Amino acid sequence: MMKKLVNIVVLVPIGIVLIVLSVANRQMVTLALNPFNPADSVLSASAPFFVFLFLAVIIGMILGSLATWFSQGKYRKRARNEASEALKWHAEAEKHRTRAETMASQTMLPVSSK
Repeated sequence: MMKKLVNIVVLVPIGIVLIVLSVANRQMVTLALNPFNPADSVLSASAPFFVFLFLAVIIGMILGSLATWFSQGKYRKRARNEASEALKWHAEAEKHRTRAETMASQTMLPVSSK
């Protein structure tokens, strides 16, 4: 139910905005990558303007997510180290618990019946 609501409230308006943006910017433009000779067809690409807009947004999202991923690396490393240390301490506690149980079972006096 919640996923359906998110789809309706968030994704549908985004889809409508993208469709309107695509229709409004469908004229052909040329992206020239040679600043010294813009007429050079080897380093240029022609496509509708919305294609370049979408590519810019996608590349920006990828670069932003990579920057976030690398900047949060120290926190992921710390979480891994703390998780492995917690496992080590849990194993140590289990070892001591079993040792205490065996010692307790060995020192129990048999109950004599009268």
